[in-house]
Amino acid sequence: MLLLVGLGNPGRDYARNRHNVGFMAVDVIVHRHDLPAFRARFQGLALVSEGVIAGEKVLVLKPTTYMNNSGQAVAAAAHFYKIPPDCIVVFHDELDLKAGKLRVKRGGGAAGHNGIRSIDAHIGADYRRVRIGVGHPGDPDRVLAHVLNDFGKDDAEWLDKLLEAQAVALPDLIAGNDAAFMSRVAAALTPPKPKTKPAPPESSTNGSTEGSGRGV
Repeated sequence: MLLLVGLGNPGRDYARNRHNVGFMAVDVIVHRHDLPAFRARFQGLALVSEGVIAGEKVLVLKPTTYMNNSGQAVAAAAHFYKIPPDCIVVFHDELDLKAGKLRVKRGGGAAGHNGIRSIDAHIGADYRRVRIGVGHPGDPDRVLAHVLNDFGKDDAEWLDKLLEAQAVALPDLIAGNDAAFMSRVAAALTPPKPKTKPAPPESSTNGSTEGSGRGV
């Protein structure tokens, strides 16, 4: 079984925050792959949907503990289903990536992300992370406001496309082909190159006399 975790904060006030893009990602996955509606599990620590995607049994989880305590829900699910860290994938916002970029990595530090820090503390760091870029505001003092504010109008150009693309490409991620997953998402966000019409052939006005002065 594969455990897919989306990180975010529960409640309507946070629903469209940049910090909640992990929740958004797994919501689209559940919808795209016709999984059952989320329901409360693990003594209310999480909302869970369970089903099969690309022939693999998956558990999709959204912690309800607020970001700082995300690890509690992940640990509870991993322990109950005996899911090892290498079968866990966490979708979360990433300040160190430009808005609209997506990268997958295994392990590493938390880079200041409290949700990742909490998961690391409960199960270790040897799980995969789908890092969804939300951009950096440039000033460290503005980071909190940046991630806890809603996506802007400019983000609408890429956000829905990226969320849909990662749901469509999910079978590659499930199969462990992270490079193919990233490539398919990137291709979906790259505008097609405009087709260029061939230049019309040059017409000659000199008839058969063109070039008659050349030597032989």
